Amino acid sequence: MLVTSTLSALWLATLAWSAGQADEDGTVKSIGLRTHTLVQPYLDSDMQSRWYDFGGDTIIRTDQYIRLTTDHPSQSGWLYSRVPLTATNWEIEVEFKIHGKNQLYGDGFAMWLTKDRGKQGPVFGNADNFEGLGIFFDTYKNNRPGVVFPYVMAMVGDGKTTYDKDTDGKSTEFAGCSARGIRHASIPTKFRLTYFQDKYLKLELQYKTEDEWTLCFETNEPPAIPQVAYLGFSAETGELSDNHDIISVNAKNLYTAQPTGRPTPGSGRGRKSAPRESGGWVWFFVKGLLFSMVVIGGYLGYTAWRANNKRSHRF
Repeated sequence: MLVTSTLSALWLATLAWSAGQADEDGTVKSIGLRTHTLVQPYLDSDMQSRWYDFGGDTIIRTDQYIRLTTDHPSQSGWLYSRVPLTATNWEIEVEFKIHGKNQLYGDGFAMWLTKDRGKQGPVFGNADNFEGLGIFFDTYKNNRPGVVFPYVMAMVGDGKTTYDKDTDGKSTEFAGCSARGIRHASIPTKFRLTYFQDKYLKLELQYKTEDEWTLCFETNEPPAIPQVAYLGFSAETGELSDNHDIISVNAKNLYTAQPTGRPTPGSGRGRKSAPRESGGWVWFFVKGLLFSMVVIGGYLGYTAWRANNKRSHRF
């Protein structure tokens, strides 16, 4: 009975050690970036934000939203971080809301990671000829046959290339997807942008079902983002209008469980094999059990030998 119990404990310990190894392999961990996170009430006691500036037609309701544009024509507003995003690998999750009272609406809003900050212009309320990455949530179709709107697209700016509004940026699109139903959705609408330098860029949307993420695009050849890049948001309306609200911004710095090697989300590829510190206590426990089994086996064998020896001396 004792030997059986010991073997069972040894087997369970071995399984636990193996599971710990498998769970840790490829794990991506995160640390919140306070400097680029923005949640209610948005403003400090002096009615300013410590980490963000805003301007144009942007208004802030501290208990509800940051409204980049209201549902009125010819508006333009922006929101930009005061400090650059210096993390090499990061994830930005934004809750937003696009809504209005009209059947015809426009134009949309954008998220930015750019070298310059807080400059108004014709590209969803931001300056043209930008350097960095722009993610556009375009709600009004100008001239782009075969594409369902609203349309979400990424553009990589080199500081010289102009965004062509007449064709909805077709010639400068890096990646994109249609997102019919993202305006006036019945659930909180969100997007999540994940970036690993030189490795990975992925955009996911939540607008169909709560806690269900729809992949918009992903690539293993992400664009280079300026080392000094500010996180921003902007929106604009023309003859047609909409409310464009930012509800919250949650930014995280990402890193892999194994800092050595080439980090790839969700994969152990590129990492060097090395003994892991985690699971060490389990291995110590396993060795202890093995030693105990040897001692117990020896004791049981010796006891059996003595019993047999006594019986043989009686006859």
